Amino acid sequence: MPKSAPFILGIAAALGSTDVPEDAPSDPVVRSAILSTPGRFELIRDGKPFFVKGAGGTDHLDQLAAAGGNSIRTWGVDEGTGKLLDEAHAAGLTVTLGIWLRRVGTGFDYGSKEALARQTKRVREAVEKHRSHPALLMWSLGNEGEGHGEDPRYYEHLETLASMVHNLDPDHPTMTVIAELGEDGCKIKDLERLAPSIDAVGINSYGGIRSVPRRYREAGGSRPYLITEFGPKGHWESPRTDWGTPIELSSTDKAGLYRSAYQAAVAAQPTCIGAYVFLWGQKQETTATWFGMYLEDGTRLGAVDVMTELWSGKAPENRAPEIGSLAVNRASVGPGAIVEATLEARDVDGDELEVEWVLRSASPGDGSWGAPESSLEEFPEAILAGKRARAKVRMPQRPGPYRLFAYVRDGSGSGAVHNVPLRVLE
Repeated sequence: MPKSAPFILGIAAALGSTDVPEDAPSDPVVRSAILSTPGRFELIRDGKPFFVKGAGGTDHLDQLAAAGGNSIRTWGVDEGTGKLLDEAHAAGLTVTLGIWLRRVGTGFDYGSKEALARQTKRVREAVEKHRSHPALLMWSLGNEGEGHGEDPRYYEHLETLASMVHNLDPDHPTMTVIAELGEDGCKIKDLERLAPSIDAVGINSYGGIRSVPRRYREAGGSRPYLITEFGPKGHWESPRTDWGTPIELSSTDKAGLYRSAYQAAVAAQPTCIGAYVFLWGQKQETTATWFGMYLEDGTRLGAVDVMTELWSGKAPENRAPEIGSLAVNRASVGPGAIVEATLEARDVDGDELEVEWVLRSASPGDGSWGAPESSLEEFPEAILAGKRARAKVRMPQRPGPYRLFAYVRDGSGSGAVHNVPLRVLE
């Protein structure tokens, strides 16, 4: 079919799956499709245009919907997936359901027929179980499974899986998620050549996100894309202290990066059908605050405000405090030395601010690259004086890297956070 003619990509929208599990929700299947017209793609859901205003994560679903979001993205299928689909549907959200594929370079053999058969069986079972759920938007086969992109067998397996999913579920498109585009767009070129049955390309991009539209075109991307993770610069892309600790931005500075990233790579891009911001929740990755748009206690950070405005067209009634700076009188000290810290913060709504100071040990490098991490050790006895804008901290006796955090809360559910790396010398 010539590309100049409108067509539905990868979906027979007029057809429905008739093999419905007995325990499926009573709601009818809600079909999705991708419409292509010259120079533009559009995601269609239930016969209407649907631009993905989504977030990665499974927390605070009601707040996501209230902010103007319409979808969540997951990474894998487990025993709780059905319950999550129900919760998303009740909140008025759709779900791009991720099915985890083993990553290249982690010991999985993409040349083993037995290993591929087991993975294929797992994908089949997930699709058969959840294909009729009314919250389902599309399938996401793998997340950064390509590694550095050197193994063509991964993309060949993707093609096999995507073709199978189309046969099992003609009502929802397929996507795969890659980490950036690869050198000279090599991952896009491999997908074009080896996995034509993938309907959309999800791209996780942080520091390089603003050039994604140009680089995607230059690599020959012929399918729609979604930005499936974006936010602040990753710890692997950030400047470091003299002793190698990645330097984290304040939540205020991060909020500005969420805005500029969305405006550059998502908004008004004819090849883009939406985005999933990362992370609608909190996680420990290098620090307890690097990627989370919330604090552990559920406090909203400035990135939530930004996405609310971008999705809904208006700012939230209560806005997050803003941090101007966090400075210490010295960053490298001997065991037991006292460090003095000064914080500049304000609240645009005039709320009275509370400041909590926390000293933690620091991850020695880049953390675990997305794998689960344990919380880092805290030293509450180290805070000798910490009220509002100033703190005195007695550093531990143990040499090594630390971080001093300043948590700012406005009493109305919003907050801000910043940290500064410190070091205790031998």
